[in-house]
Amino acid sequence: QLQASGGGLVQPGGSLRLSCAASGLTFSAYDMGWYRQAPGKERELVARITSGGRENYADAVKGRFTISRDNAKNTVYLQMNSLKTEDTAIYSCHANFASFNNWGQGTQVTVSS
Repeated sequence: QLQASGGGLVQPGGSLRLSCAASGLTFSAYDMGWYRQAPGKERELVARITSGGRENYADAVKGRFTISRDNAKNTVYLQMNSLKTEDTAIYSCHANFASFNNWGQGTQVTVSS
């Protein structure tokens, strides 16, 4: 089970940190990712961190967002800085190990003045 939290309303240029707590899986073995879906658009990968700690980011968020994980807390984070209105979306976390995929419920992020 994946439980995301930390979404909310923020002004352009502001920051938010999303958290996704995992349970019922060997967290350290999983690659973890954050995806987002804006109204009328396809879901897209935002950032991903492998079990070994390798990170990759969508071009749209490079330099502004940072993904991290704390295996002791079974939690993955997404630090979002310099937020833009186009970052408004529902953000969901994802866990992957081999052919196993698990999605958490989304958390709404709204960037608006």
